[in-house]
Amino acid sequence: MTVRIANCSGFLGDRLSGPREMVDGGAIDYLTGDWLAELTMSILTRQRDRDPGKGFPGTFISQMSGVLASCATRGIRIIANAGGVNPHACAAALREVVDAQGLDTVIAVVDGDDITEDFTRNIASGEWAGSHLTSGQPFSSLGETPTVVSAYMGAWGIVEALDAGATLVVTGRVSDASPIVAAAAHHYGWGRADLDRIAGAVAAGHVIECSAQATGGNFSFFTEIDDLTHPGFPVAEIEEDGSAIITKHRGTGGAVTTETVLSQLLYEIDGPRYANPDVIARFDTVSVDQVGEDRVRVSGAIGESVPSQLKAGAVCNIGWSAAMSVAVTGLNRDAKVDLLLSQVWSQFPEGRETFDDVVVTVTGGLEDASRNPRNLDDATALLRIAVAGRDKTLVNRFPRVVVEQLLGGFPGMALPTPPTKAGLRQQFWPTLVPTEQVPERVTLGDRQWFVNHVPVDGQVDLPLPTVGGGGYDVFKADDAALVEVPLGRIAGARSGDKGGNSTLGLWVRTDEAYEYLRQWWTVEHVAELLGATEDRELRLWAMPHLRSVGVTVVGWLGEGAASNLRIDPHGKGLGEYVRSRHIPVPETLLSAVGQHE
Repeated sequence: MTVRIANCSGFLGDRLSGPREMVDGGAIDYLTGDWLAELTMSILTRQRDRDPGKGFPGTFISQMSGVLASCATRGIRIIANAGGVNPHACAAALREVVDAQGLDTVIAVVDGDDITEDFTRNIASGEWAGSHLTSGQPFSSLGETPTVVSAYMGAWGIVEALDAGATLVVTGRVSDASPIVAAAAHHYGWGRADLDRIAGAVAAGHVIECSAQATGGNFSFFTEIDDLTHPGFPVAEIEEDGSAIITKHRGTGGAVTTETVLSQLLYEIDGPRYANPDVIARFDTVSVDQVGEDRVRVSGAIGESVPSQLKAGAVCNIGWSAAMSVAVTGLNRDAKVDLLLSQVWSQFPEGRETFDDVVVTVTGGLEDASRNPRNLDDATALLRIAVAGRDKTLVNRFPRVVVEQLLGGFPGMALPTPPTKAGLRQQFWPTLVPTEQVPERVTLGDRQWFVNHVPVDGQVDLPLPTVGGGGYDVFKADDAALVEVPLGRIAGARSGDKGGNSTLGLWVRTDEAYEYLRQWWTVEHVAELLGATEDRELRLWAMPHLRSVGVTVVGWLGEGAASNLRIDPHGKGLGEYVRSRHIPVPETLLSAVGQHE
C-alpha cells in the first residue's frame, strides 16, 4: 500500500487555497508544504523582533483553520515548516484553533534549527570559522552580527514526532524534502541506514515541494499544456522501496508529464549528487517514466552516504536599498538616460560613489531612430535605478531626488510607480555546521526530548565536488549543416538560486539532440552563452540517462536574493534567457525535435 503525500504550498506567497484544494480534491494521507525560502527567514525575524508572538506565516493559521476538521475526520496528518523562526508561537496559535473547533489534533513542534546564539558565540571565540560555502571566507570577514542563523535540519525529528502520535507537526527550518521523507519513513518504518529508500523519497520530495512547478508551472514548453489557468498541486505516491508516482488530483489544471517532473528534478541542484541532511541522493541513477495520464514514476535513486554537516544560513543587516523606475519615450533613449543619471548623481556628495552598490537597467524602447515604433508603448523604455548603502538618510533621499528631475529633466519623462522609502538590505551567508552541534528537539504536549543523531557508516564532509561535467569531444558535424537558432528550439530549462549562485538545468527530447548538446557543453561555450563579461566559476555537469546538462554559475546573484538589486534577484529568468540565446545547431535536429520557441 503506497502512502499518498500531497504538497499544498511552495513558498510563503503561494495560493492560500492550497490546503483546501488538496484536502477536498481527493484521497491523501499526508498534507505537506514549504513556507520558508532563504529570504523568508529574515522577514519573519523582523516580525518576531517587533512582536515576540510573531515570526511565523500568519496566513498558515487561517489556512489550517479551514482544513483541520476534515483532516481529523479522515486521518490526514499535516507536516509543515511554517513555524518559521517561532514554531512554538505558531503551535500555540494552532492550538487555539484546535480547541475552538473541539478537535483532538495532536500538535508537535520540531525545532533547534535556530543556532544564532551558538553561532555568534563560537565565531567570537574562534571555535567556529563559519566559512562561506562558496568563497571559503570566514564569517568574521563580513564584520557583521547575524540577526538569525538557521540550520537546515532533516527528517528524523519529524519521524520521532509522528512515531509519538503527532497528527500535526510544525517545524522551523528543515530541508525542503524533509517533510516528505519523514512521512514516508514513518509510514514504512525506515531506519537511518535505508539510504536508497530515503534517496528515493528525497527525489520525490524535491519534485513536489515547489508546488505547481511539478504540474506545469515555470515550464519552458508551457504552450503545450492545455490548461494552466489553475494548475493543481502535486501528490507523491511513495512506495516501500522509495520509488514514487508523481500525480495530481483529477480535474485540476496543469499536467504531470516526464518533462514537468524532470524540469523540477533539475531545479536548484548543484549536479547529480544532491545533498540532503539525511542522505546524498544520486540523481544520475534516477529514471523518470510516464506510466499513465498525469502519472509519472520516479525510481532508481541511490543513497550514496550521509553528510556529516548541515547547511546553515546566517542573515545579517548590511544597510538599506531603494529603487525607482522611469519611463523613457521616443528618440535619443540613451542620451536621455545619461542626462537623468548625471542629474541624480550630482545631488549626492560623492556622486554615484555615494552608494555601495548601484544597478542601472534599461529595457525596451528605441535603441536608435532606424525603427518605426508601432505605438506609444513600443516607443517607451523602462529605466530602473537601484541603489544601496549604509547611510539610511542618503538612500531614503534617492527616490526624492529622481522625482525632483521631472520638470527639469529629459523630454517625456514619466514615473510609472510612486517613490518608496528605503528598505532594509540583508545578506544571506551560507555555511556548514557539524550535525551534532544542532540541538534538534521535539516537543509534544508536556513531553520534550532531543533527537539523537546516530552516525551512519561512511559519512562524508560537504561541500561535494561536482561530478559529470563537460569537456567532451567536439561534435563531428559539417559546419555547413549548422544553423544559428535559439537554444530553446531544442532544449527546455529551469533555473533558480542557491545563495549567491544561480543554478541552471537543461534537457532535450531526443538522443541526437542530447549527443550534440552534451559535447557542446563546455566552459567556453557556456560562458559565451551566459554573455558574462567577467570571469566566473562555472560548475558544469551532465546526466546522460535524463538527456540533461547543467551548470552552477558562482556569484551570478552577488551575495544572494536578500541583497541583490537586480530585477530578477532569484535567477528565475536565467533559464529562459539562455533559451533565447542563439547557438549553432545541426539542421537535422530541428525537424526531429519540432519547432519549439
